[in-house]
Amino acid sequence: MQKLALILSVLLVMSLGLKAQYLEVGVQGGGTYYLGDINPGTHFGGTKPAFGFLARYNPSTRWALRANFLFGKVGASDLDYEAVGNRNLNFESDITEISFIAELNFFRYFTGSLKDYFSPFIFGGIGMFTYSPKAEYNGTLYELQPLRTEGQGSKEYPDREAYSLNGMMIPFGLGVKFSLTERICVAAEWGMRKTFTDYLDDVSQTYYLDAETTEFIDIAEILSDPTKNHTTGMQRGDAAYKDWYAFAGLTITYKIDLSPRTTCNDFENIKVFR
Repeated sequence: MQKLALILSVLLVMSLGLKAQYLEVGVQGGGTYYLGDINPGTHFGGTKPAFGFLARYNPSTRWALRANFLFGKVGASDLDYEAVGNRNLNFESDITEISFIAELNFFRYFTGSLKDYFSPFIFGGIGMFTYSPKAEYNGTLYELQPLRTEGQGSKEYPDREAYSLNGMMIPFGLGVKFSLTERICVAAEWGMRKTFTDYLDDVSQTYYLDAETTEFIDIAEILSDPTKNHTTGMQRGDAAYKDWYAFAGLTITYKIDLSPRTTCNDFENIKVFR
């Protein structure tokens, strides 16, 4: 993460030495999904609606720097994925993220150009997100983190701490952008978010209840092991692999010129930013 932050800082400093091309502001919409202990590998499985806002600064025709705000939801159920076994676990969680991203255009691109109006691109950056996993039982959603469903702080695991509902993440992915009009850009993108938590789904380590001898006492025990087929120490998740989430969708942005246009000829104007 430190190396990535350094690279982004260097790119930002380098861009300040170039004449500002333009700023874009816009909206994005699409879907989010997650990969983790409940959905171990099905991309786009359980995709849920997402939307956001962005501001993109274009210092050159090859590079763009972007601030991204995204609001989405992820979720999954064991009933949808046979490979995870008989746990009967489920969750859903709202996701709010803010990220700072650098985009590299494969071709020269300029919104409003009749020549350089199209380019695939790749992107990467760094960001923060918040989440709060919930599970449904008998038609009611319960917040899972306060219930400590893996025995955080219990007599079985006194040193197992409750997980945070905030985290860092690394967004990266690819897309394609197209200049629709003189000021409107439309882009499609797909990007993964590498998180540093294994509790996006509230599932990570082991059970902490002795199902053979202990009766359910409260909702925390029910949501920890709905099947009541497991004992303390049995594997509930795989802590060796962190959770991921992804966004795929469309963005529409509006161009705001940051410097006066010196010519009305599109092809002459583009030479300034080569």
